Amino acid sequence: MDFIALLLKKTEVFLSDPNTLNTFINNRFLVILLVIILLKAKYSTYKSIWMTALINIPGTFLHEMSHYLAGLLLNARPTGFNLLPFKRDESYVLGSVGFSHIRFYNAVPAALAPLLLLFAGYYFNEWFFAHAHISYISYTLYVLLQTIIIENAIPSSADFKIAFSCPLSVLFYGVLFVFACVFL
Repeated sequence: MDFIALLLKKTEVFLSDPNTLNTFINNRFLVILLVIILLKAKYSTYKSIWMTALINIPGTFLHEMSHYLAGLLLNARPTGFNLLPFKRDESYVLGSVGFSHIRFYNAVPAALAPLLLLFAGYYFNEWFFAHAHISYISYTLYVLLQTIIIENAIPSSADFKIAFSCPLSVLFYGVLFVFACVFL
């Protein structure tokens, strides 16, 4: 019993040392390891579509809401908002938003709207390190939230298919992007 009490005491002293916390936070290897552990835990739920849906609902909500809001603002006329999993072409889809009015001016931004989540992730990062009390638990939650935000900021293959379905839209936003990069 004395061995266990001594081990717990040494662990408490080690974890309460501010240098240990700084090493944990500033070590990129440990951050990547933590992200991979979180993703492995997430992927282990993929044996059940309902467990997968439950684990993915926060990120799916962010992803689909970005499509919905962009479609609403740009007159793509969203026709539905679905977070429940359904089967399509031998695979499961965790969420979807349909549009009834895709045109050259709204195809690319409505389809690639989840990329805007990267800005949310960036500003959350800035806020966290400026204002949050950093502990092992808060930092682990920070990594979890950033993983959810960044993973769901990546457009799906269906999103890219919609974005590139209108060549005029790709040309228009491509020229606009190059202009912004060169002159801003």
